[in-house]
Amino acid sequence: MAKSSSAFKTISEVAGELDLPQHVLRFWETKFTSIKPMKRGGGRRYYRPEDVDILRRIQGLLYADGYTIKGVQKLFKEGGKAAMQESSPAADKKTSPETDKKARHELQSILGELEEIRTLVRG
Repeated sequence: MAKSSSAFKTISEVAGELDLPQHVLRFWETKFTSIKPMKRGGGRRYYRPEDVDILRRIQGLLYADGYTIKGVQKLFKEGGKAAMQESSPAADKKTSPETDKKARHELQSILGELEEIRTLVRG
């Protein structure tokens, strides 16, 4: 039987849901003050649905969008709650095949230039 979406979740449930190790969640708690799980006897953590949403947002910014911890902290500080609840910027971007083709061509051009520089440096 699955829990309600409004139910509190243990650290193991959240870690499984986000496919992250528990120690990463504990670490993020130290870096992001907005994550405040309720702690019961023995320090057992219970995450509110809002905590899980914030963790999911942090995960997207770090892993999908390439932000650093400090970058995410700055984003949250500047954007407040809105930054924590928005969908991932990378997920919002829609590109056309023509845009993708143009970007790929530009990247191939840059790669070619870098390879030329490497051969010059190696001599």
